[in-house]
Amino acid sequence: MSEVLVTLPDGSQKAFPAGTRPLDIAQSISRRLADDAVVAKVNGNLWDLTRPLEADSSVAILTSKDEASMDVYRHSTAHLLAVAVLELYPETKLGIGPPIENGFYYDFDRKEPFTTEDLEKIEKKMAEIRDRDLTFERKLIAKTEGIAKYEAMNEPMKVELITERADDIFSEYTLGPDFIDFCRGPHVPSTKRLKAFKLLSVAGAYWKGDEKRQQLQRIYGTAWYSQKDQDEFLKQLEEAKKRDHRKLGRELDLISIQELAGPGLIFFHPKGALVRKIMEDWMRDSYLERGYDLVVTPHVARRQLWEVSGHANFYGENMFVPMELDDATYQLKPMNCPCHILIYDNKQYSYRDLPVRLGELGTVYRYERSGTLHGLLRVRGFCQDDAHIFCTPEQVEDEVIGCLDFAFHTLKTFGFEKYEAELSTWDGGKTDKYVGTPEEWQLAENALKNAVSRLGLDVKVMPDEAAFYGPKIDVKLVDAIGRKWQLSTVQFDFNLPRRFNLNYIGEDGNKHTPMMVHRALFGSVERFFGILVEHYAGAFPVWLAPVQVSLLPVTDRANVYAEELAAKLKAQGFRVEIDKRNEKVNFKIREAQLMKIPYMLVIGDREVDAGTVSVRNRRNGDLGVKTFDEFTAMLSEVNQNKTPIE
Repeated sequence: MSEVLVTLPDGSQKAFPAGTRPLDIAQSISRRLADDAVVAKVNGNLWDLTRPLEADSSVAILTSKDEASMDVYRHSTAHLLAVAVLELYPETKLGIGPPIENGFYYDFDRKEPFTTEDLEKIEKKMAEIRDRDLTFERKLIAKTEGIAKYEAMNEPMKVELITERADDIFSEYTLGPDFIDFCRGPHVPSTKRLKAFKLLSVAGAYWKGDEKRQQLQRIYGTAWYSQKDQDEFLKQLEEAKKRDHRKLGRELDLISIQELAGPGLIFFHPKGALVRKIMEDWMRDSYLERGYDLVVTPHVARRQLWEVSGHANFYGENMFVPMELDDATYQLKPMNCPCHILIYDNKQYSYRDLPVRLGELGTVYRYERSGTLHGLLRVRGFCQDDAHIFCTPEQVEDEVIGCLDFAFHTLKTFGFEKYEAELSTWDGGKTDKYVGTPEEWQLAENALKNAVSRLGLDVKVMPDEAAFYGPKIDVKLVDAIGRKWQLSTVQFDFNLPRRFNLNYIGEDGNKHTPMMVHRALFGSVERFFGILVEHYAGAFPVWLAPVQVSLLPVTDRANVYAEELAAKLKAQGFRVEIDKRNEKVNFKIREAQLMKIPYMLVIGDREVDAGTVSVRNRRNGDLGVKTFDEFTAMLSEVNQNKTPIE
């Protein structure tokens, strides 16, 4: 019998009979490892635990402790969902069922809409099927045979996928005797491994995200390795619903999306616009403090600009349609970078002038499909805090450090203490999907690596995840309930400086192409605003709150005193409102609490006579009677230090 030589996770090597499965190897190591195994990694590729090894291999057994195993676990749960739906509603046609962050979904074509009661029934059926301990079995089939097979099964979407994506020989997976699906896998060995799952919701989704294709029903679910982990996630999910910026945006009168204007376009109401102004003013002031020059560029430009930049070809489907005007064809800008390049190219720079840092809070427009729009987090028109740095190769590392320091300072200022960073690199030249020479990539990647090393930053390297035009560092913040959000990016670009023939005069008197760094810290003002709302559950810290103090006169006689105090507070730069409604003071306090106003000053006859104020805050309630100067001193300190009142 032939053998395969297996390199085990500890580096040792051992011979096994050809056809040995990774699960057998796990069992030979320990029964506990075999029981906890989810999937294998063979020669760097994910591999079914039950798929035989036919050649010498390096094998690692992934368990629930390995992050890479979770997608396999959730993908397997999506197949379990499909089996349950077909058993209950056999007329249903199948779309796709991938894993996603924190869960999975499956798209179904069914005339009758799925109801909440249906989801409960399907989830119960999934548990029943899970307990049958059905095996996931990988099979290979020829493409022509597979197309005919799925046509006979009356699965048109699967036929379309196989026609477009399948190799001449492709894999499919069975689950029990009656279910089979075109799928690359891998999967867990059997359904008994799927410990905890729950169906969450159903939503509409166009086939392949194309609004011109049929609308399907997408069932979302979550799956975890233990019930405890799932319960914690569901608790977080409930908390997230309370913090949803769309809900709070309406309740606090911050923003709206107007149907008459169209989806994905945000209207900032007076209070929301005030918070936005504070954010933008802080960012512009920080630009100037850190040596950036502020610029302002148009919202629209001739299409020729986007042709030179490459966006017309590579990004065209995400751009709004061109507009034919008298002198040329114009198009709304999807990016600020070509406009900043034109400003740089408007004069000749020497190496002594570099770096040149151009910053703008510029509005861009991207045609996001309607199914992907999500409140402030995914929109069609948004403002980016965009900056582009033009520098020499020798300056790159220091500029990257400056960008990262700026990013972390921004997050800390706005109340985010936890964050993670990822460094996306190229494939080492294995394919032609990246522009730039190996020397340029090495220079850029080394600059990023050295920068994070000098900062002492723990960064996760993401191989082959770079943009085609350069490596990047992404910073993900962690919010108050533990969710991660992708925001700040520092991005190299080899492409645009060449396309626009940018140059500077070097020390040798010759022209050289500058290095270009893209940098966004908020990501977009809209997205950052939405995350702030959810992070603080609408209760902004004092320095960001649209109304910092609400004056609550108890009687009409107190109105004049309240107006005097309001005028003094406004003169000191504080944002104030007076509630003069003919309502009881407890009602006014409750209303101010609901609007999440940081401080309330209750003013009755005693306060008028004594020239004092009774102070409350939204978290701790009554803070006692204070003189006006005592209160403003306290308010000033909290406001200037940007500290929470809680």
